[in-house]
Amino acid sequence: MRRRAFIKKILMGVQTLFLMRFFHPAVVLAAIGKMENHQLHYKPLNGRSLRDIALKKEHHGNGVFINPIGPLRKRKFLQLLKWKFSPSQFSPYLKDQSVHPIVINWSPIQAHQGVSVTFLKHAGVLIKDVDRYLMVDPMFSDLTWFIDDFSPFIFNPKQIPKPDHVLITHGHYDHLDKPSLSTLDKATHVITPLGHHRVFQDLKMKNRTQLDWYDTYRNGDQSITFMPGNHWTMRNPFRGPNRSLWGGYMIETSVGHTIYIMGDSGYFDGFSEIGRDYDIDLVVINLGAYEPRWFMASSHINPREAVQAFKELNAKKMMIVHWGTFRLGDEPIHFPPRDLKKELEKEGLSDRLVDIKHGETFFLN
Repeated sequence: MRRRAFIKKILMGVQTLFLMRFFHPAVVLAAIGKMENHQLHYKPLNGRSLRDIALKKEHHGNGVFINPIGPLRKRKFLQLLKWKFSPSQFSPYLKDQSVHPIVINWSPIQAHQGVSVTFLKHAGVLIKDVDRYLMVDPMFSDLTWFIDDFSPFIFNPKQIPKPDHVLITHGHYDHLDKPSLSTLDKATHVITPLGHHRVFQDLKMKNRTQLDWYDTYRNGDQSITFMPGNHWTMRNPFRGPNRSLWGGYMIETSVGHTIYIMGDSGYFDGFSEIGRDYDIDLVVINLGAYEPRWFMASSHINPREAVQAFKELNAKKMMIVHWGTFRLGDEPIHFPPRDLKKELEKEGLSDRLVDIKHGETFFLN
């Protein structure tokens, strides 16, 4: 590494660690890589296919991963400070945020012989596929003492049915949470994007399958395919961003239902292709931390874009997570479902929403 680049990398790492003294790493690392303000917050495919991009490994760089469907990002140390210390239009509504403790009755879930999706907290869900359980992005506790947890568990997470597979969408701290993973059996099978070696080495979780975009893990008549997304990831500011991959999961269940876990993603114009490739019964959209748009649009979808993506996916039902637990953007924690319902009503799609809260379950059959 050239001296100038090395010094720049060290300065970036020091700046990031400085910010971590005041904000949780999940907030800092999920924000400092934002792009500069452009009209489009994604790179149009212009006739390219997501599958071709994956096949040609256009998202693979030299020791890092590249987002071929997102704009080039330019790190702005001052942008995060500008955002965090600027007045917010949502300030008057913060007083309306309230805590909703979570308790879950597992008996009907365990008795159900079909497919169900339980909203745990933040972006975490538990999918039951007849007699197998898949857990996505487990988050059992809080992020840190100075970020409020508005949906705390008031039960022991060990009561959650033991997952056969744990699916991790990407490495940001609010999705790959080491304390939560450490409570699971070390032999639990974990499915992750490429990368994350150090994290799981530390956790001593060696039963791991790594997937590239469009790679599929099959377990009998169940298949789990890792899907592209318009996002990025970072855990260590000195190593830099995108040392591991990011994305979502297309889960084709043993009874024929298809569930698309979108993961964190900004809007991009590839959802129509995904909708043509798969007959999606339920799409689970991460809807939260989307304001202000000048800062968040390149990484997180907003309610209007969520409805647009839902239409392009041609999915039968939609459900949202990533809201109501931690306030990581400007919008209050209760705004995402409220604003989404307004957008769905405009499109005449209100009946397509699976309107459940934390701790509740949707039974697909």
